[in-house]
Amino acid sequence: MRPTVLLLTIASLVPTSAWGEVGPAPVLLWPAGAPGAVGDEEADRPSIRVYPAPAESATGAAVVICPGGGYGALAFDHEGHQVARWFNTIGVTGVVLKYRLGPRYHHPAPLSDAQRAVRYVRVHAAEWGLDPQRIGVMGFSAGGHLASTLSTHFDAGQPDAADPIDRQSCRPDFSILAYPVISLRSEFGHRGSVRNLLGENPDPELLQNLSNETQVTPQTPPTFLFHTAEDPGVPVMNSLVYYEALVKHGVRAELHVYQNGPHGVGLAPGDPVLFTWKERLHDWLRTNGWLTAARRAEVTGEVLWGGQPLRWGMIALYPDRGGNVQQEATLPVAFSMVSRGKFSIPAWRGAVVGRCRVQVVTLGDVQPLPTIENSRPLVTIDSGLVVDVAPQGNNLQLNLPLR
Repeated sequence: MRPTVLLLTIASLVPTSAWGEVGPAPVLLWPAGAPGAVGDEEADRPSIRVYPAPAESATGAAVVICPGGGYGALAFDHEGHQVARWFNTIGVTGVVLKYRLGPRYHHPAPLSDAQRAVRYVRVHAAEWGLDPQRIGVMGFSAGGHLASTLSTHFDAGQPDAADPIDRQSCRPDFSILAYPVISLRSEFGHRGSVRNLLGENPDPELLQNLSNETQVTPQTPPTFLFHTAEDPGVPVMNSLVYYEALVKHGVRAELHVYQNGPHGVGLAPGDPVLFTWKERLHDWLRTNGWLTAARRAEVTGEVLWGGQPLRWGMIALYPDRGGNVQQEATLPVAFSMVSRGKFSIPAWRGAVVGRCRVQVVTLGDVQPLPTIENSRPLVTIDSGLVVDVAPQGNNLQLNLPLR
């Protein structure tokens, strides 16, 4: 018996509206015309579409999103609008950028558009309910190159500029790079992006200047990177060399490389493993305090267990906002290892000022042989142990009973 073959057209699976214009109305970055514009067509008018976070969950953070497309097209849907909508689910305003493309435009037009987008969001921060010091940038593929270029080629603005937008800094406060093009000079670079951005015979000095692994400094924004080792279009070496440069210069960074996955996956909704990269991003945003304006403080101290220093364990301080789960979910948790009773959490990743619940875990005295029972909670976040974290001078002394 021959198997039944079920044929479905793509149109039967995708709502008709998805093929047309979607999302909020575009906002022109230069209503009177972009600098260096060669015409007045749609391709000459860089713009943004702003997806505000829901009022009840807004964190005050925003991300300017640069879709990929090799600097010759823009993957607006799965690397733009869908991503902005996902950011909305965690209280972040998504701003999708339409930047100018080759071969009609070469560098610095795309960078100029990205810089303008960050300045534009900052100048409207109060109006949009945003914190001007929590404005990030995100880019996919060639959009990742643009985001990393913005993260390494920024300025503080022109204080005396006639246009108030130009007075704003274009430095992103944080950067998110998804399978980014980074190096234009290396064998693992993306030739199509180079050609569209710089033309057929690019200046070697410009290739070097826009190979962004060579441009990282201690002022480069903290960065989250996601890539797959399988990516045949933009090899994972792009993310590896950028991450290495970030670490070398003392820039806070986190890199996730998944073994499987092709290029251009966006949120990867069809892959149950790769789909989790956005949860890792959410963790990173929360851990680094980009989802809140709450102040953090250094905490040091000592943990005794039955009157003796806890040999080896962990301590965590969870912000307590009286059961407001939504607010607590945006606040970072402070964490430290405990060794011979002592622990120290620096202010940059410290505890949120105010009431915090304490959790302590022992990793046990594993002599003569370790067992799974060696690791267990001594105090859970539901145990009722709370501390008040002050802006400074926090020295926590705990003496936990043997049980």
